[in-house]
Amino acid sequence: MYKLRGHHIFCLLGYRGMGYSKEYVENMTYIHQTLKNNPKTEIKLIKGPDHLCEKYPNSGDYHCENTSIYERDSTILEKLGLKIGQILTWEDIESHIRKFSAPSDINTICETCSWRSYGVCEEGMQEIIDRKGLREIKH
Repeated sequence: MYKLRGHHIFCLLGYRGMGYSKEYVENMTYIHQTLKNNPKTEIKLIKGPDHLCEKYPNSGDYHCENTSIYERDSTILEKLGLKIGQILTWEDIESHIRKFSAPSDINTICETCSWRSYGVCEEGMQEIIDRKGLREIKH
């Protein structure tokens, strides 16, 4: 079972193998591909730093504790009809994405995210909506 915070649900959709450090990318790729290959993997929704934050590089500003990140977590969970403490499978989360969100949500909910300019999050969300699942990450 993985512990995920709210905004990382959307981050996983847009993930294309880029990240903050080699260790972060390896961890994110492993979790991403586990969820792609086994959508019945259980997820516990938590408040605060999760399994992805564990590998965020210790290089000054630890954005995982920023108020704005907590607000984004909350907004995404609320949008998806999910709550902190819930345990559900990744395919259940994909079902919530299909039911409650649209690619255009990325522009407003993730407005201040530095990764948004790549445009991959909207693509990733559309692929979930189209039932294609998460993308294969090439190393």
